[in-house]
Amino acid sequence: MPLEHSESFARLAAGDLHDVVKAFAANPAFRAAEWEELTTEDNPYRRPVRPDDLAWLDYGKQMPVAKALKLSALLGHRMLRNVYDSGLLYLPPAGGQSGPAATDAATFYSDENRVLGALASPVLEQHLFGLLESEREQLAGYGPEQVVAAVEAYHRQRSAESGQAFVTALSTKDRKASATFVLLQLSAYLPASRMAAGRAALGEYDVEHPGARITLLDDYRTWAGLHDEYRSLVEGAGLRTTTGAYWQLYLGTSLARGNHLHWLSRNREKYPEFLGALLHHSIDQSVTAARFADVFEDGLGVRSTLFDHLGGDPGHLRELADRWVTPLSRLYGPAAVERFHHGFADAAWLARLWDEDLARQLAWADDIPLHQEKAEKISRYIDDNDITVDLDTFVESNEETSTTHVHDEHRLVMIEKGEMHFWNNVTHKIDLHEGDKVLIPVSRLHGSTVLSGECTYHQPIIPEEMYARF
Repeated sequence: MPLEHSESFARLAAGDLHDVVKAFAANPAFRAAEWEELTTEDNPYRRPVRPDDLAWLDYGKQMPVAKALKLSALLGHRMLRNVYDSGLLYLPPAGGQSGPAATDAATFYSDENRVLGALASPVLEQHLFGLLESEREQLAGYGPEQVVAAVEAYHRQRSAESGQAFVTALSTKDRKASATFVLLQLSAYLPASRMAAGRAALGEYDVEHPGARITLLDDYRTWAGLHDEYRSLVEGAGLRTTTGAYWQLYLGTSLARGNHLHWLSRNREKYPEFLGALLHHSIDQSVTAARFADVFEDGLGVRSTLFDHLGGDPGHLRELADRWVTPLSRLYGPAAVERFHHGFADAAWLARLWDEDLARQLAWADDIPLHQEKAEKISRYIDDNDITVDLDTFVESNEETSTTHVHDEHRLVMIEKGEMHFWNNVTHKIDLHEGDKVLIPVSRLHGSTVLSGECTYHQPIIPEEMYARF
């Protein structure tokens, strides 16, 4: 998928495309997290990105599907959400008009950030979403009847499935921690998806596509009207509704789902694809509402009425699809029907990836003792067999913090000297002391903060075949 206007953007950036992304990420509001910034409940503009990692990543080329759960995806979606959110209004909680929130707001909403965001967004979109074309499930044909039949079949399939993430959340030992993490992921994409619909409603197109603007406005108005129910759910879990309050704990796939709808709604030439993705969101919302409600009631003791509203039947899908597809075909020609399905299929692929990613994260985070035992066994195996593996060593000082991230390979964390907090949820931190070890599988989100005056630790990189042995 060639990047449109790439030559123009490259000339404007006076360098390669990746340089544009690096310049955008240099915004002080996106700097690496400090020890007191594990959560940012009073500052909706503080969005740590780990910009130092951009020295060895490359956003100037398309990301392969094998890296869809790896670091370039996580950091890319963090940056892309920052681009999209800089065009929307966010206000800090009471008292936030001065201090750190005010300082970060000034750079978040600055002209420089808007200009660099405008340059960086197509680069990031190409890097992150270019892979969708190769992963898209193809239909035998793209007539309106075939597309509507495919949508109906998908709805039946999703209605019959429980979803890996929900099954995992309900089977973990620490249900409160799991339910809290699931709620954080919902907060990362549900409000964003609704704002994307509100953004898409702007314009004058009623004559050409009757009823579309009202439908999109009603979608956003419904979400705005559910604010109290959403706030009650979040606060019932002991959390805050400040946008980005738990930024470091959002999975890349959670950000991706909201970003996908924002991408399609902002790029108005992608209107058919946006409507297909929006239809998928309606189906996904209807089939997962009760499952979210079950997880939150089980783990948090909160049975939210929010899901009574979100879980409604999306309507007769044939009528709904016809309402979108027929005018699109008239406006854009027969190819619009295929484009509509592309948006639907891409959103479905991202939803499946999210389900897999969240299920694996929940299972790993729930059984850290097991992964500490595995780390001991792997370390002993390496020593006993005199095996040489690649190794990174870090020496960090008191309160030095590692912004949450994922690794592109399996790693051990081995504390040689000192102490640190290791964390992967807002609910608790894991103490690691001298001699402690833990196994971090590829793509598992985590961060750390040094507690001692100095901490020396090693990260052996574990080959896939060795990881499989244990």
